[in-house]
Amino acid sequence: MKISKLNPTSPGCRHQIIINKNLLIINNIFIKSLNSGFNKNSGRSNQTGNITVWHKGGGCKKLYRKLNFTDIESTTITLSNCYDPYRNSFISLRFNLAEKKFDVVTMTNFVFPGSLSYSGIKFSELKLGFRTLLLNIPTGSFIHNLSLKKNKIIFARSAGNFCQIIQKREDLFKIRLPSGKFLDIIDIENSSGTIGIVSNLEQKQICLGKAGKNRARGIRPTVRGIAMNPVDHPHGGRTNGGMNPVSP
Repeated sequence: MKISKLNPTSPGCRHQIIINKNLLIINNIFIKSLNSGFNKNSGRSNQTGNITVWHKGGGCKKLYRKLNFTDIESTTITLSNCYDPYRNSFISLRFNLAEKKFDVVTMTNFVFPGSLSYSGIKFSELKLGFRTLLLNIPTGSFIHNLSLKKNKIIFARSAGNFCQIIQKREDLFKIRLPSGKFLDIIDIENSSGTIGIVSNLEQKQICLGKAGKNRARGIRPTVRGIAMNPVDHPHGGRTNGGMNPVSP
């Protein structure tokens, strides 16, 4: 994806940096059956209605796309790459050739429409987007959607993230996580991953440019506790007396 800096035709566009999503499809009739409504609570409790999570509320209406993370044995073809409002990475709409149905997965970088993807235990060759056990992936490879148990993805799911296989032994695998920490995997037979890096690597270079962009995403303004009154926050009233920072 190409990064563009807008011309300063207005104060909101002066510092705005966006990603041209010209390689993504706008509408797709097949994905409608895979969408579902999502009830927003705006940070409030369902029982009492009190605010339990600050800085949430408002925003545009969004549909939730349920992704398929439990794919083990399948042969699929990528039909299109789409935008997902609930994730910072892009998603791919695929068609399962064996089961004759559609599903949605996290988009792997450089996997374009028309690409064949395989998920299974053994392959004659490995390519981007293939999902298999860590036993079959060579040392030094970049992987994402790393799972240590069956049907449960734990690591490297957001935009631009990946893990790297550092060392493979008979009883232990050493993986470098996106945070830079090293993870020792003992349960080798049930650990799997997808080859490649999660899409939308330029996500960190985006500049919203104005506060209205955050409000459209459902993020309300953040106010410092010391700027509040004592009834609103323990830090309020500027009389905290050098106390340690606490939550509301």
